[in-house]
Amino acid sequence: MKKIYSVKDIGNIKGRYVLLRTDFNVPIKNNKVVDTFRIDAALPTISFLVKKGARVVLLSHLGDGTESLAPVVWYMKKKFPQILHTEDVVGESVISDVESMKNGDVLLLGNVRKEIGETENNKVFALALAGLADIYVNDAFAVSHRKHASVTLLPKLLPAYAGLQLMSEITHLQKVTQNPKTPLVAILSGAKFNTKLPLIKEYLKKADHIIVAGALLNSLLKVRGYEVGKSLVDDGSVDLSKILKSKKLILPEDVTVEDKEGKSRAVAISQVLSNDTIVDIAPNFITDIAPLIQKAKTIVWNGPLGKYEDGYDKATKLLLKTVASSKAYSVIGGGDTVALVSKMKLEKSFGFVSTGGGATIDFLATGTLPGIKALER
Repeated sequence: MKKIYSVKDIGNIKGRYVLLRTDFNVPIKNNKVVDTFRIDAALPTISFLVKKGARVVLLSHLGDGTESLAPVVWYMKKKFPQILHTEDVVGESVISDVESMKNGDVLLLGNVRKEIGETENNKVFALALAGLADIYVNDAFAVSHRKHASVTLLPKLLPAYAGLQLMSEITHLQKVTQNPKTPLVAILSGAKFNTKLPLIKEYLKKADHIIVAGALLNSLLKVRGYEVGKSLVDDGSVDLSKILKSKKLILPEDVTVEDKEGKSRAVAISQVLSNDTIVDIAPNFITDIAPLIQKAKTIVWNGPLGKYEDGYDKATKLLLKTVASSKAYSVIGGGDTVALVSKMKLEKSFGFVSTGGGATIDFLATGTLPGIKALER
C-alpha cells in the first residue's frame, strides 16, 4: 500500500471548504436514528475540521437514496448546534448554501444516492461535487468498497485525505491481515455466501480454526447430505466440497430450528425435518467452543450466527460475551453483529469494532478497498 495522508497532514485549513464523505447509513424508525454507532464514529473527524476553522460540507447516503437524512441532522445537533441541512446534492441552491457558510460551519447535503451519477460513477456528477470544495476527505470506510463517484472519483479531482475513522479502520484491520498473532480463530456467518467465499478461502490459509454459522452453515450441511428443510442456502453455483475437506473447519452439531407453525426447538443437525428452518446455533455449541476462544490470540468475526432480524440472537449474544471475556485481539464486523454490540454496550470489550459490513469482508479478504486505493499517492 502506498502512502495515505490523513486529515492531520492537511495543514492550515481555516476558511477552506472540505467535502467530507461520511457514512450515515443508519437504521431509522419513526424519523429517529435507532443506532448511532456510525454517526458517532464520524464525529471526531468532523470536530477536528471544525476546530481548525474549516467549512465542512458533509456528503452521505442513506438506504437506496429515497430517504431523507433529516433524522441524522437532529441527532447531530447535540454535538454541532450550527449544523445546516439541504435535501439537494448539487445545483444552484447548494452552491448558494455553501457560499454562505462561515468558518466552522457544517452543512449536510442531501442523500447522495438519489443522484444516478453517484452509483454510475459519473465524472460529470463528480465534477459538480468537486466544485463545492477545496479538499476531499473520505471517512466512510463502510462504503469504500463501492466504485461510486463520491468514493473513487472525487479523490482524483481534489487534494484527497483520509478521515480519522478511516485511518483507524485501516490500522486495526491490518493487525489481522498482516502477520496476526496465532492461534487465529475466524467466525464467519451471515446470509450472502458468494460475497464471503473470498474471505473463507483467505482464512482457510491464515486461520487455525474457522467457525461457520448462518446461511453459510446451511449450504455446507446441504452439501454434506444433511436435511436443511426450508433454510436459506446458496444457489449451488459454488463448489463447496474443497472447503468441507479442511480440518480447520468447525461446524455446529446442534442448531435451533423453527417449524412451519413458528415454534422453535434445539435439535442435532441430523434431526432437522423437511418443514424446518434453521434459525440459529444451539447455545450448547458456544459452551463447546469456549475453550478454543479463550486460547485464541486473534479473533475475526463477521456476521450474526442466526436470523437476528427475527429475534434469534441468543447464540450471537452468548458468543459476544465469550469473545469479550477472552484476552484475544478481536475484530468484530458486519452491520447486524455491530448493532448487537451497541445494544449490549460492549463496544469497549473488543480490540476493534468495524463500521463496515461488506467493506470489512472485502478488506479482510484483499487487504484494501477501491476507496482506499483512490487516496494513495
